[in-house]
Amino acid sequence: MTALDNPRASDSSPRNETLVSNDRGFSLLEMMIVVLILMIVCGIGFISLQPALKQAHVDSAYDTTLMALRNYRSRAITERKRYIVAFTAPGTITISYWGVAVPVNPAPVVVSTLQLPLDVQFAVQAGIPTSPATVPDGFGNGGTAIDFDQGVGLGSQSYVMFMPDGSSQDTLGNLNSGVLYLGRPKDLLSMRAVTVFGSTGRIRGWRLTTPGGGAQWSQQ
Repeated sequence: MTALDNPRASDSSPRNETLVSNDRGFSLLEMMIVVLILMIVCGIGFISLQPALKQAHVDSAYDTTLMALRNYRSRAITERKRYIVAFTAPGTITISYWGVAVPVNPAPVVVSTLQLPLDVQFAVQAGIPTSPATVPDGFGNGGTAIDFDQGVGLGSQSYVMFMPDGSSQDTLGNLNSGVLYLGRPKDLLSMRAVTVFGSTGRIRGWRLTTPGGGAQWSQQ
């Protein structure tokens, strides 16, 4: 009987042994090398993305703070209601509705609570401008993170209350102007600020920059 007549003989040929060997896939060592390379690439990518992620957290905290103020000022006007926006360090924003009744107003009711990213805080830090001419809109001295009720008593109130006419007041009826600061600890150029004008309720955002080497606030 020849090899052609015997299928088993043809299956054991050197050529077929080579094909079987080539079909076995990757070895364990090869797989380990591939996994190691992927881990190194992912690690490099993660490290390179850290500055962008930190910047995104600051931008998110800043946008959240601005939008909370602007949104509830708008709602106070359109709904003819009073909304209190309060700030608590390190990073909590609490919004309350304060109804009107005779003879005694009811207690404020919390309608929303917002939280900043954990690595961003309402805070000040060394290096920000402190003189009256350099702080945002001339409010405060750069030494207090949440500094409303400017010019009323000791100031440093931690909230604003938007009225149906759009103005910002405190709970005693005084016009309530001020500023708050936020940023990442020990990261001076991450600092942002938001100001509120009592008479109009106008809200402005600020960013710390160093155009000439010295830190100064630029309106955004």
